[in-house]
Amino acid sequence: MDTLTEVFGDVISVYTREQAIEDGVLVDVTEWGSSTKGFIGGFNCPVVFTRALWGAVETKTTNQDTRGRAHDVLFMASLALKAALARKLDGTNFQVLLRVGRKVKQILRVVADGDGVTIGFPEDF
Repeated sequence: MDTLTEVFGDVISVYTREQAIEDGVLVDVTEWGSSTKGFIGGFNCPVVFTRALWGAVETKTTNQDTRGRAHDVLFMASLALKAALARKLDGTNFQVLLRVGRKVKQILRVVADGDGVTIGFPEDF
């Protein structure tokens, strides 16, 4: 089987995770999701939300604050990812209660790669 380089040639450009964070495409939530900061069941690696998910999380509601909504997403993502990794998958979709417009239940995706964990809407990937 041919390698990607043999098929497509040398890489001419790379857009890094750090650049995506600087550009606002990804939002770093590592501190909120870190197991070392008291988040039980938290992550031991860098964690980011996609811009679209962050927009949904930071939307003001009458009953929840941004940190609480983020915590709900992070907790459900950690459970989903642990189950996926046990099945030798690098990511999976999961459901979380997060109001976006009139819809309360959202399907999100969590993916682990060499840079850390990314969480967002499935269409963000």
